[in-house]
Amino acid sequence: MIKREFKVNFKSFVIWLAVLVVIFLVVYIIYPYIITDETMKSIDEMMTIFPEEILKAFNMDMTSISTAYGWFKSEGFTFILLIIGVYSSLLGTNILLKEEDDETIEYLSSLPIKRSKIVTSKVVSGISYIIIMILLFGLFNYISLLISGSFNQKEFFLLSLTPIFVSVPLFAISLFISSFFHNSKRVIGISLGFVFISYIINVLSELSDKVKFLKYFSIYSLANVRNVIETCSFNWLMVVISFVITALFILLTYVSFNKKEFD
Repeated sequence: MIKREFKVNFKSFVIWLAVLVVIFLVVYIIYPYIITDETMKSIDEMMTIFPEEILKAFNMDMTSISTAYGWFKSEGFTFILLIIGVYSSLLGTNILLKEEDDETIEYLSSLPIKRSKIVTSKVVSGISYIIIMILLFGLFNYISLLISGSFNQKEFFLLSLTPIFVSVPLFAISLFISSFFHNSKRVIGISLGFVFISYIINVLSELSDKVKFLKYFSIYSLANVRNVIETCSFNWLMVVISFVITALFILLTYVSFNKKEFD
């Protein structure tokens, strides 16, 4: 079952990884040509216009985009968290429901296979692909940044692993939501909406101390990127919360899927 799941989801994995690689490859190639002393001066002047809260929301108060690594830690990391988050959410949405979309669930149900085994194969395949994507993309960025210039390798290593703490819970939550539906088209919008709303809430929570409490309602607060940049370490409380959320929603998926009635 697990081998089958890896084979079925391989194509989408390659496409999403390729999208990430192409986006960042283009940036790494053109960055030395667009960031010159003259353009950097203009950018620095433009930065003074933006409120400190806006710069803080994108980590631009802590790092300069004068280097490719500086861009990676600020704007670049926004792309990473969003794209991998969307991939993880869609994977969680589709990995169970595609059996009903393809009308293969009745065949699987007729086999001497427990429903829990079906869920297990989906969970192992999905989480494995997410982690493999993050590791391979991290390797690509490491090689590219080595070519671009020097950078803090420990900080980079920790940042590269940080998307795991957001994307795996997003996968688990989307998996659980999908267990209540019979068609992936109906739930994709819900899953994507959750990703983007959660990200927006996290950005808003950084804009003012008055709305800082909003971070407790965003799955993206688990990434805690600013803490990694400031202390060069993980916030282990966020890591534990990420693990607990993932385990909880996977457990709930087992319960929900075992009770589910198929048309």
